[in-house]
Amino acid sequence: MFEIDKYGIGKVIEMALNQINPYNQRSIHLSFDIDCVDPSIAGATGTKVMGGLTYREAHFVAESMANTGMLASMDLVEVNPKLESKKAAEFTTELGVELIESAFGKRIL
Repeated sequence: MFEIDKYGIGKVIEMALNQINPYNQRSIHLSFDIDCVDPSIAGATGTKVMGGLTYREAHFVAESMANTGMLASMDLVEVNPKLESKKAAEFTTELGVELIESAFGKRIL
């Protein structure tokens, strides 16, 4: 999270992609762990991370993968509706679905 605070999510994603796929020639698998998102918006998870990604930052990650044109697969893990109230569980689950849609190219803004 230090790097995100220092550089911003856009630069961090750019640096990561340049490291793993500098010529944009390799397929990418995105493994998105929902507990990296701040629990104020994704509380139905086993390992909550205070100060985690914001709603917009989480979507930016997924949208960035779509923008590469190289996303071949994705998994979204650590959503556990049994750990929170019905409302929090629904919000976390909906966020997970939205993130998958963003990875497929849907924009929230």
